[in-house]
Amino acid sequence: MTTDVDKAPTFVPSTIAYVEDPARPVLTHARTLKAGASVHPHRHPRGQLLWAWHGVMRVICDGAVWIVPASHAVWVPGGTLHHIVTETEVRIRNLYVDASRRVRAEPDVLLLTPLLREVILRLVSGAEEDAAAARHQRLCEVALDEIAGLPAAPLSLAGGQDPRLVRLTGHLGRQPADPRGLKELAALSGASPRTMERLFRQETGLTYRQWRSQRKLLAAIERLGHGESSTSIAYALGYHSPSAFVAAFRAHFGQPPQSFLPG
Repeated sequence: MTTDVDKAPTFVPSTIAYVEDPARPVLTHARTLKAGASVHPHRHPRGQLLWAWHGVMRVICDGAVWIVPASHAVWVPGGTLHHIVTETEVRIRNLYVDASRRVRAEPDVLLLTPLLREVILRLVSGAEEDAAAARHQRLCEVALDEIAGLPAAPLSLAGGQDPRLVRLTGHLGRQPADPRGLKELAALSGASPRTMERLFRQETGLTYRQWRSQRKLLAAIERLGHGESSTSIAYALGYHSPSAFVAAFRAHFGQPPQSFLPG
């Protein structure tokens, strides 16, 4: 297990990702990154379960873009081009899976189980590896079984490629409750509201209003993970009422907020 704290705006992938060793099916790495940090597009032979147990990150993988809260992780198959941008300060805990173990074939956002969260933290701490090699290997097998069975989550939200759109979606990623309308926000990007509407449709497949609604719902999931109530989340994110928030959440995710995350 390796751990480091990065202060630079960009960072490189851990060398752990390139180790090919079937005898060590799971390797770990931890980072703490400031908001706005990024890693250039890269690929490595090991599969990667990318999880920020604190904070929000944007993961661009195989043409898809996800804004990922702490309740979820991203599976990146070995050999898949991807990169990361941190929307807030994040504390990343990675599991790297040897190429000999075909856990999942496609990249996806996954809803973590309480069991896997605890297994990841235990593995990254290095406690089991230091205590007993056999016990460590058993814990690795538990992690692999859990990753294979995790449900995919409807958290895909394109952030765009045009620099003007990226500036705006990045801002709203950091401040999803910003009350300003598109006319004011478009000025941050140096484009007209009409241009921004066009970019949202072209690059995200959503209208500006739809994109903002989904971004707020992703922010709500992060707050749920911190134990906040529906009422406090509704007012923090600018909903007219708690019932309006609950209705929007249920319409998108198919269940009420307090039932969404595993207990």
